[in-house]
Amino acid sequence: MTVTASLLDRPWLSQYPASIPHEIDPGAITNLAELVESALKEHANKIAFHCSGTDVSYAELDRLSAAFASHLQKHGFKRGDRFALMMPNILQYPIALMGCLRLGVTIVNCNPLYTPRELSHQLRDSGAKGILVIENFANVLQEVLADTDVKHVILTGLGDRLSWWKGPGLNFVVRHVAKLVPEFKFQNAIRFNEALSDGADGKFTRDAITHDDIAFLQYTGGTTGVSKGAVLTHGNIIANVLQCRAWLFGFDDPNAAKRDDCVIAALPLYHIFALTSCTFVYVTIGAKIVLVTNPRDVPAFVRTLAEHDFTVLPGVNTLFTALMNHEDFAKLDFSKLRYGLGGGMAVQRATAEEWQRVTGKPLVEAYGLTETSPGATINAIENAGYNGSIGLPIPSTEVRLRKDDGTWVALNDYDTPGEICIRGPQVMHGYFNRPDETAKVLDSEGWLSTGDVGKMDAQGRFYIVDRKKDMILVSGFNVYPNEIEGVVAMHSGVLEVAAIGVPDGKSGEVVKVFVVRKDPALTSQQVLAHCREQLTGYKIPKYVEFRNELPKTNVGKILRRELRDEELRRKEAA
Repeated sequence: MTVTASLLDRPWLSQYPASIPHEIDPGAITNLAELVESALKEHANKIAFHCSGTDVSYAELDRLSAAFASHLQKHGFKRGDRFALMMPNILQYPIALMGCLRLGVTIVNCNPLYTPRELSHQLRDSGAKGILVIENFANVLQEVLADTDVKHVILTGLGDRLSWWKGPGLNFVVRHVAKLVPEFKFQNAIRFNEALSDGADGKFTRDAITHDDIAFLQYTGGTTGVSKGAVLTHGNIIANVLQCRAWLFGFDDPNAAKRDDCVIAALPLYHIFALTSCTFVYVTIGAKIVLVTNPRDVPAFVRTLAEHDFTVLPGVNTLFTALMNHEDFAKLDFSKLRYGLGGGMAVQRATAEEWQRVTGKPLVEAYGLTETSPGATINAIENAGYNGSIGLPIPSTEVRLRKDDGTWVALNDYDTPGEICIRGPQVMHGYFNRPDETAKVLDSEGWLSTGDVGKMDAQGRFYIVDRKKDMILVSGFNVYPNEIEGVVAMHSGVLEVAAIGVPDGKSGEVVKVFVVRKDPALTSQQVLAHCREQLTGYKIPKYVEFRNELPKTNVGKILRRELRDEELRRKEAA
């Protein structure tokens, strides 16, 4: 066999199955509106989304998303305006998502569990002009609304799009029995169903949308301690959809749309992993996507799985572990399951092997970042077994390892680690209005520095061996120490603080803070209570340790790595 320059530069291509193309053509699709509208019409008679006993067909999704787009246009929204979505996995999300994209409106995804501080920053930083918010957390929005550019508020209840008999009942229980909707008051807010009625004619016009238009401002943590909006364009998302589809279904698979795939969307759709892997990729083939609103309710989750012939289950390691620890999970019918798709955090060997034993199907590990839309590498789907790697770069993607001196690790050097750097059409255009932060991770040749240190083997598979960043990964969510430290330092009893990630069997990592007291009477309970007021749940420290001083460099910079090393030695000695 003649070795081409392409294989010399990208040795992983020799491992591609014959059905997977080396390159994809993002230019084949003009924008995400075209991608969405094509799928809605092609699969009109199939079920698109299912949630809590209610189905929405692709034809209904076409009509409802057009109504949402029409409503937004009637209220002054146009191509490039930012609109925030703040809700869990409910039917309102895909309706609004596709309505925004069809109009050319940029989507700002917000975690519904954000504290007022976190929500205020994201809305102000993005310049969002409107928001669709689940009423359970409307009180948080009310607290910060006056300090933002948001002028158009749409409210929704958990049951608003469920069946005529279940939806009103669920809303009543949530509001008046469980009392899960704190009091709020907005002068000019509109209800979601009213918005759909307002735009029921489905008539809207949009300006031309190009690959360079921003589809999402997807917020992620940063070294400065505040989250930054990764600019993900229509071209970025289209590229990653085509890359993932090529890997999962092969090149122009004529049977892809006939698979009757059923995807379980338990990961929150506001997270980039679910947004691409649970939504766009599978919408293009007409799959049924089952929305799991509360995956932490494992018994209910397992009952949902029992109701569907599911074929794909994307998740994070902790999700798979929780499922397998439930006694009824092993009793499910896995005959239609093709694979579990693990991302967001490392898939552990024990989890992957137990998954294979219980389900008889592989747990395939993939790797990516918010900044890569998110897919960058993935393991083989067919005949997959756990190998400890994050897989091969997907089509049209280059991955190289950069040494600390800025030079590249040689492609035939399988022993020297380096920072994983990625280049491809799915790589973000930068951080919104933050050229200084963009310059730290994107070079002039388009290489994205991930902050993860890895190695490559002779087959072109990549392995993560360390994390260059101080970022903490809790159940697939990025937590940045500077943000945690900034919040803890706000407490009047704190003199100094350092935050690190420590291993955790359930969530991969959890946050631990080391505190030097200003007030000798300060307790860990007080620190944690303060954090609960300021931080989303997964960011709240699990451990607080008080010290007389923190390790520092000679210029006074706190040495987090030294604290991590101490924790590692402590664990090894235990």
